[in-house]
Amino acid sequence: MILETGRIMAIETDGVWVETIRKSACGSCKAEKGCGQSLINKWDGHTAYIWVLLEGRNPADYQLGDEIQIGIPEEVIAKGALLVYMVPLITLLLATVFAHLQFAHEGITTLSGFVGLLLGGLIVRWHSWRNRLNSDLQPVLVDGRKPLHFYQAAEQH
Repeated sequence: MILETGRIMAIETDGVWVETIRKSACGSCKAEKGCGQSLINKWDGHTAYIWVLLEGRNPADYQLGDEIQIGIPEEVIAKGALLVYMVPLITLLLATVFAHLQFAHEGITTLSGFVGLLLGGLIVRWHSWRNRLNSDLQPVLVDGRKPLHFYQAAEQH
């Protein structure tokens, strides 16, 4: 589980918006010097706003500006990165190959590859929107109380 500390910026009935400065993942990653995320964070201290479900906790227990710790399972990050990077790449390749086999014209093949890349991005965006409230993919509060939800891999039978 990757842990981040953040500050509550907004409180709603189902969750809180947490402002974080992503650094814990960058500090433990071996690609730190070759990663654009690490460079951007060092340059401007980029903050991110993350939606964290309260999962039945009372919103009145939290105040604006409170520091809380959130956890994100490594498996969720790995699968998410695979989805975000591979789906557009696969749709780009499939569209390019299909156009090349159908038309064998360089301009149409290039344009089809670009359309495939955009289609892959739209598929990722749709998947993200569809799973926006999926508690298995959301960060969890790690606040001293027993967490109500941790991601668990599917059991094998």
